[in-house]
Formats: sequence, structure tokens, C-alpha cells
Amino acid sequence: MAQLTVRFDSNEAPVVTGGRPVTLAAAGPQLWRVIDSAQRVLGHIQRAPGPSGARYRARRFHSGVRAFIELGEFWSADDAVDCLRYAR
Repeated sequence: MAQLTVRFDSNEAPVVTGGRPVTLAAAGPQLWRVIDSAQRVLGHIQRAPGPSGARYRARRFHSGVRAFIELGEFWSADDAVDCLRYAR
């Protein structure tokens, strides 16, 4: 399985590589919308700095409660994106 690499840089947009069929679109400061190859929004990932380094939160909108539900917090953006891809 190819490794997904997402780079977050405060001065440039995130870059997704590794052959995964997703793209990231800026949605706010340190917040990116994860979009699949069919142009469907899978959810959002947000970078959250912490004392041990950056963590990445995966969130998905739940229409039943009209709010974003946090799916998890991960050490890598790769894992947060994969969480959104596989948790449907």
C-alpha cells in the first residue's frame, strides 16, 4: 500500500501525494476540506498544535444533529485523511 503524504505549511497549500484519490481544499486557518475523486466532500481535517507536536483532527458533518462530529485525533495527517476515507 502506498504511503499518503500530506504536507502542511503555513505559507503554502497542503500537498497530497501517494496515489490516494483525494484532494485537500483550504477551508480556514489550519483547516482543510477532504474531497474524493467524485468531488464529494468526505469531511475536514484540522491541524491542532500541542506540546508534543501537531495533531490532526478528522471531522465529518452529521445532518441529523446539524453539527460536525469529531472522528478522532491523529499524529499524522495521513491517518486523519484515511479515517475520513474509510469511515463512511
